[in-house]
Amino acid sequence: MPARPIRLGVNIDHVATIRNARGGRHPDPVRAARVAAAAGADGITAHLREDRRHISDDDIARLAHEIALPLNLEMAATDEMLAVALRHCPHAACIVPERRAELTTEGGLDAAADAAHLARFVEQMTAAGIRVALFVDPDARQLEASAGLKAPVVELHTGAYCDASDAARPRELQRIVDAAALTRRLGLECHAGHGLGFDTVGPVAAIPEIVELNIGHFLVGEAIFGGLDAAVRRMRALMQAARGGAPA
Repeated sequence: MPARPIRLGVNIDHVATIRNARGGRHPDPVRAARVAAAAGADGITAHLREDRRHISDDDIARLAHEIALPLNLEMAATDEMLAVALRHCPHAACIVPERRAELTTEGGLDAAADAAHLARFVEQMTAAGIRVALFVDPDARQLEASAGLKAPVVELHTGAYCDASDAARPRELQRIVDAAALTRRLGLECHAGHGLGFDTVGPVAAIPEIVELNIGHFLVGEAIFGGLDAAVRRMRALMQAARGGAPA
């Protein structure tokens, strides 16, 4: 049986970070999304933070209406972000935890403890035709809570694996392997992301239950040295090689 294909979602948040450092319109994250699409990305991811530190409301509006690829809106579970999602109706919305003081997302949602709060966000966006994902750590309790919330997708937080020492990395990878296997038993679609780069993507892409990886900061950083097109193409090739050459 051929390997299942795996999709690449390119997160263009940090193109906007560079733009915002000086103001103005350059570099344009929508242009970056077009480059990523031409290089083989399957979708575009953008996180509209409450403090608007990178992606702006105008960026989301333009991405939703000018880019042919599916748009995955990363968002906190707040009424403001729910209104944005329902206004633009992106293909997908991934609910993530968010704290003002953090430099980047530091871990997954506590879907088990916050199920009562998260339920209406999942329900309302699902009713609007938005495919809802919950960003969680590779933990059985969180996955079971996500299934109970009837979110069709979970995205496994890969940050601990990417940040682990050489000695600890196999243990962190096994947590992702076990979690991905559980997603299938629970009837969930499994995505993964956070911190993945050229040297860490292969073992995660090889996990057969994972059907999508969302990668951003690393690709934008590599674009400084060799261009975004080349970075996306190389990431795509590494993912496909890890999957046994399965076409997307």
